[in-house]
Amino acid sequence: MTPVKKAARKTAKKATTAVAKTAAADPVARAPKSVAAEPPRSAAKPPRNESHTALVRRARRINRELAEVYPYAHPELDFENPFQLIVATVLSAQTTDLRVNQTTPALFARYPTPEDLAAANPEEVEEILRPTGFFRAKTKAVIGLSKALVEEFGGEVPGRLEDLVKLPGVGRKTAFVVLGNAFGRPGITVDTHFQRLVRRWQWTDEKDPDKIEAAVGALFPKSEWTMLSHHVIFHGRRICHARKPACGACPIAPLCPAYGEGETDPEKAKKLLKYEKGGFPGQRLNPPQAYLDAGGIPAPPLGAPQGAP
Repeated sequence: MTPVKKAARKTAKKATTAVAKTAAADPVARAPKSVAAEPPRSAAKPPRNESHTALVRRARRINRELAEVYPYAHPELDFENPFQLIVATVLSAQTTDLRVNQTTPALFARYPTPEDLAAANPEEVEEILRPTGFFRAKTKAVIGLSKALVEEFGGEVPGRLEDLVKLPGVGRKTAFVVLGNAFGRPGITVDTHFQRLVRRWQWTDEKDPDKIEAAVGALFPKSEWTMLSHHVIFHGRRICHARKPACGACPIAPLCPAYGEGETDPEKAKKLLKYEKGGFPGQRLNPPQAYLDAGGIPAPPLGAPQGAP
């Protein structure tokens, strides 16, 4: 063997030894890619100067991923007609959809139409609505809403945004809930969950609900707005919680700039889940069949145990 070849072999041997030492000292380096340790939080961040086009692609991919996780996403207020939905949505302020769903059966059994509720004794309505909190203000709101429906719209809930927002107690959020779910007209529901998640995902840094609605709406086709709202709200209630998101159990973690704000350990994160596949009941007493087929559990009626069955 020539001196040149001997020198080359010696150099290669040193390089191999150095790689081996590095692998021994660094478990991530020696692990196969499929079982490597969890990536650092910075790995989940989008580029610092993410272009608008890249933002649109990432936002739409998140929505597609959520659609696969929650194919049965739906409005979580029980209703049978537009009147019941608009009243239930007004009552949902400062309380849960579950509490509203547990309360409205008695309300609608006694006052099934706008005409009935418009003529109701406020004290009797207050007693029914007491479990929802702020029951005096809510009583005034739903009776006033019912009177407006009777006097201005012949007892029918209007199907136009400009008419809905003129009704007592009805803002854009409530109007879009009604338009999207009672009339099939696209709308974005900017509730507290929606606001929290779209800011975590850096879809917008706006804080005003109307500005959030405009910014997010510009990222998606109008036809997707209603289901987008359901997907985001479902995710916010079940996985991406306000105080301690279950990052380690999140299906969109690789797309989330806020990955790491919550629990990243998969086993610990699973214990934070609050959705039907974890054995917990949903918000509705009468949920859609698709939700039940996917393993969802109906909520208990008022006064029944509310824990997992």
